Parts: sequence; structure tokens; C-alpha cells
Amino acid sequence: MLRGDEFLSSPPRKAVRFGGTLPDILLKYGQGDTTDYELLKHQLSDPDIKDAQIINWLHEFRASVTYLTKDFDQLVSLLLKLPWLRRSREVVEEYLGFLGNLVSAQTVHLRPCLRMIVSQFVPPRITIREEDVDISDSDDDDENLSENFNTCHRALQTVVRYVPSTLQFLMPILVESFPFINKSERTLECYVHNLLRVTVYLPTLRLQILELIVEKLLKLDVSTPQQDIEDAEEAANNSDSVEKSAEEGLFDMEEDEERKGNKVVSSSSERMAHPLAERLDILMTILFSYIKDVCHVDGKLDINKTKDLYRDLVSVFDKLILPTHASCHVQYFMFYICSFKLGFAEAFLDHLWKKLHDPNNPSVIRQTAGSYIGSFLARAKFIPVVTVKACLDLLVNWMHKYIDNQDTGANAYCDVALHGPFYSTCQAAFYTLIFRHKQLLDGNLRKGLSYLQSLNFERIVMCQLNPLKICIPSVVNLFAAITRKYQLVFCYTIIERNNRQFIPVVRSGTGGDLVQTCTNPLDSFFPFDPYVLKRSKKVIDPSYQFWEELSAEDLENLKKPIKRGTSEDEDDDFLKGETPQNDGVVEIAPNSYESNTRSPVSSIGSPPDCYVQYPQ
Repeated sequence: MLRGDEFLSSPPRKAVRFGGTLPDILLKYGQGDTTDYELLKHQLSDPDIKDAQIINWLHEFRASVTYLTKDFDQLVSLLLKLPWLRRSREVVEEYLGFLGNLVSAQTVHLRPCLRMIVSQFVPPRITIREEDVDISDSDDDDENLSENFNTCHRALQTVVRYVPSTLQFLMPILVESFPFINKSERTLECYVHNLLRVTVYLPTLRLQILELIVEKLLKLDVSTPQQDIEDAEEAANNSDSVEKSAEEGLFDMEEDEERKGNKVVSSSSERMAHPLAERLDILMTILFSYIKDVCHVDGKLDINKTKDLYRDLVSVFDKLILPTHASCHVQYFMFYICSFKLGFAEAFLDHLWKKLHDPNNPSVIRQTAGSYIGSFLARAKFIPVVTVKACLDLLVNWMHKYIDNQDTGANAYCDVALHGPFYSTCQAAFYTLIFRHKQLLDGNLRKGLSYLQSLNFERIVMCQLNPLKICIPSVVNLFAAITRKYQLVFCYTIIERNNRQFIPVVRSGTGGDLVQTCTNPLDSFFPFDPYVLKRSKKVIDPSYQFWEELSAEDLENLKKPIKRGTSEDEDDDFLKGETPQNDGVVEIAPNSYESNTRSPVSSIGSPPDCYVQYPQ
């Protein structure tokens, strides 16, 4: 809170008269004599008002706040519009004292005071005239912007101190004052930063403020599909290449080489080409910085503070993220806080698991929870193999129990509407195995194979519910290749049978073109697909598991089955290969059956919505 109350208790230096004392003017106004009152309003709204005038007026108003009832809300409005922030320190201190006196004596003016303070959370607007057109934008050149924000927070703390009930009125004002997403990056950046600062001295509002911020970030995220971001970046790169080639002969080649050697990169290289992605990138960077600062004290992780923030973030995740389909980046705040300590990652997995296997939850929530489990296990580099095994055991055991209950009943057939959570769990397990199979087998091949065989994937694949027909083809194809390699289960017979049942649809009125039916009946997605926002991805990449780049020999070995009883000491580079590294994205080459098989990664490392070819 504030350091002291010296400015609140300071006596008025000199009273200002407007044809009489301020109480006299207000009493005359109540009796119908408005002459002096109008003169007072005119002088307060003077754009050339001087610091000394503001100070003297504020002194008199502080001594007369008991007269400033609701009848004088116009006068109070003029006082709240005084340009006090960009004035001398004396004006600022006097104004803060006036605010404290006003809200403590006349709580009817609390909301206008709060609106005035919150309106200062963004840079001031300036008008630029270009070709007879007035263009309004943020004043980013204000050198005192940071100091002004500090003063705004002092003002808010003053109000809260004198009116404890402020909190119930503040939150709606913070919500209604949030800038539109098409406002400038600087405006959004400043407002979000100041909202997060409020949570430091008003912790009871933290959960609501985090919900507000994440809700706005989600709107940005879902308005900016990853494909649109990639297309914009590709177009920008092509444009840059054309410009560079046109200027090639204008620069000294040795200088160019020196610049490359020193890795001189322009600041524009970090800007996102897509305007909404640029805004999202800036705001995610702020959110990540906030999480780090709250959780660390003097560079060390504070467990208790991290636990408190984790609980708030999980609550936000449940309320906003989990019901939102196909967001690409915002959910990474959970990924990031879980990377601080394994206990938080395990708690998050346990939370998702409870969502998945609770039959009282809506099916869509259970399916999404399954997607998060699979993607988190596959992509979080900080999750050790022992935790991966524990999660696989949970998932697989639940699937076997589900099959026990369903496989011989009336609903023992392939139907997403009936068995959506089951198929989502299958896909999570398959996806995890694809990314983690080397680590599961690393060190002791015989023991690793024994563990994978104990999961009994064959029963799951062969059951009447037919999960291979529902899961995304890119996941199915790689799962089939890996399980064939280690002779865990032979999936290709089922895949071929499913393909024969994969009936094409004829589009009418367009010459009889063949159109493939939906190959993603689960409408599933991988929430921790590679993060593509340039600035904020620097926070995620060190903890992120990219798809391992496979050599030609590995690709060839993937097609060769391992004979049962193979010695773990045999020379097999693929089996003894390193665990996936954070340095590469690759596509698996097609094998003889799937002419269009790809890895579970798109051009940047994630499963595409690819199609299984209809047999010709």
C-alpha cells in the first residue's frame, strides 16, 4: 500500500474563491443561482490550467467533500477529468489526497473514480492528421508512461484502503474497460500488464482477472488458426526474399558474411506477420513472465506461491480452456507452470484423468481431457519415463475394463456417439507410444518389450469397438508401424478392412467428383502441438519435445519386425537410438501400403488431418 498519509493530512495552503467560498457556491446552486457554479465549471475545464491552480482548487475541494453529493456529479466528473497524471509531483500528491477524501466521504462517486483510474491503464490517445484525416492512436513515445502507471496503482490502492467494498465494484469496470482486440498491440499490452499488477496488491481478484485475460486471449487464439499464421509467415518470408534478391548487388559481400557470422538479426524478425498473432504473442509473453515472477522469489521456486497460482490456473483451465475446441496457444500457460516441478505436472495429469474417467462429465469434456493427456505426455520433455508408464497403465487398464463392459453388450459396435471417451483414450495411448516408445525401450530392450506386451494393445485393437477406424489416420499409421516393428500387434489387416468400409461420397452437380468422408470423427485435436508464436515460444521450447528426426536407416528398420527373443545386445541403431531431441521435425517416408503416410507431425511437427487412400 501507500508509504504514508502526509499528503492526506496536509493543511490547505490558500483557499481559492469563485465569487465566494466553495460551500457558498454549492449552496447558491442548490437555491437556483448558477452563475458562480458555471464559472467554476468553466475554470476547471480550462485546457491551459496551471499546476498552481489545480493545487489550490484541490485544497478547497478536499475541505468541502461533504458538500459533493450526487447532485454535483457533473462537477465531480470535471474534477476526475483534470489532467493530473502528467503534472508535477505536488499536483499528483494533492490529487491522490483528494481522491481519498472524496471516496471516503461520498461513496456515491466510487464508480466514477474507479473508471477514471482504470482508463489510465492504457497509453493516452493522440490524434495524427494525415491528408485531412484524423487518425487516433496510442502515444507510445510518452517517456513517463511507466511512472504514470505506478501512480495509477497508488491511486487504486488509496481508494481500496478507504473503501474496502471497492473490490465488488472494481471487477465489472475492469471487464468493461478491456480494449477491443483490434486495438494497437501497445494498448493491449499495457492494459493486460496493469491488470496483472492489480493482482499483486489485490490477490482476492486474481482468479477473476486471470479468467478475464484468458478469455480475451482465447478470442484472439481461435480467431487466428495456425494455418493462417503459417500462410502469413510464408507470404512475409517470400516477400522478404524478393526484396533481398533485388538488393543483393548493393552491399559488400564480406560485410554480409560478417553480419551472418555475428548473427545480427533485426528486431522485425521477431514480429509475427499475422496482426492478431502478433497481439497474441505479446500478451502470451506477458502472461508467461507473470507466472514466472509470481512463482519465483530471488530466482528460487516458491512452492507455496506456485501452488496457489496453480490452483487458480487450473480453475481457469477448467472453466475456459477445456470447453474451447482447437485453441492453439493459450493452453500453454498450464504447460509452462507444470514445467517448474514434476509434482505440478503429475497433479495436472491426475486432474485430467479424473475428468476423463468420470462418467458424470459431458462426453465432449471427457474426450478433450483425453486429448490433453496424450498430447501432454508426448510433448512435455520434463515428464520422466516412470510417469509416462504410470499414465499408460491407467489409460490402458481403463480401456480393458471398458471393453469388458461393452464388448459383448448391445452397444458393442463402432460408434463415436456412444464410445467417444474410449476412442479419445485409445488415441491418447497410441499418440504417447509413438512419441515415447524409444524411451520406454531405452536401456533394457527385453524389459521394455515385456512392459509393452503387458499392455495388451492387441486386445484393444481387435475389439468390436474398432478404435483404429475412429482415431486420426496419421496416428493409426505410425502406431501400426511401431507395433508391427516390435510385434506387439499387427494392425494392417484391420486398417485394410476399415478402408474397404470407407465409402466415398459423390458430390452432386459438380461432375461426379469423389470427396472423402471425414477422417476425424472424434473432432479431436492435439492441444500441445508445436508453439509457433516467435517471442513467447522461447519460453516453451526448452521444455518441449519435438518429433525426433529419423534417419533413412531408422525408417528402413521401422519396416522390419523384431524377432521375439532378440538379444538386447544385438547391434540395432534404431532400438538403441537416443531419445527424441528438441531439434527437428520430420515426416516418415511412405511404406509399401500407405502411399501417403506421414508422421504425426505437420509441417511444423503435429498430426495433420490426413486421409487414408480409398482402395483403387
